[in-house]
Amino acid sequence: MKSLPRVVFDTNVLVSALRSRLGVSFRLLSMVGQSRFALQVSAPLVAEYEAVLKRGQLALRNDQVDDVIDFLCAHSEHHKIFYLWRPVLKDPDDDFLLELAVKAQAAIVTWNLADFKKASPFGVTVISPRAFLQQLENPS
Repeated sequence: MKSLPRVVFDTNVLVSALRSRLGVSFRLLSMVGQSRFALQVSAPLVAEYEAVLKRGQLALRNDQVDDVIDFLCAHSEHHKIFYLWRPVLKDPDDDFLLELAVKAQAAIVTWNLADFKKASPFGVTVISPRAFLQQLENPS
């Protein structure tokens, strides 16, 4: 049996998905829980999801954001991170994503590919939501 791709969604993917139902990010978010990929989360990532999604930039109330986060957590594999490599990336606020991806042996799905250029020495693939969706829809 083939294993599911293991992925970490950068927060920008969720923001994009919740702003428009027309884009690639929304299509990926809609696939959570459908056994197309294994979403990976950690406490720092969930805390960032909550903080960013509740900034008031979305047409969602805080209780609706809580529902989205609860859904994601219910359909994700959870990881505790016991080691830190900081700073490694261009944006130090993204280092916890790299740490999660290393621990979970997962790819990072993000719209900000440039911010993760230094992830490859850690064996972490970084992929855009569009490219990841194409992989899911056209497996080789």
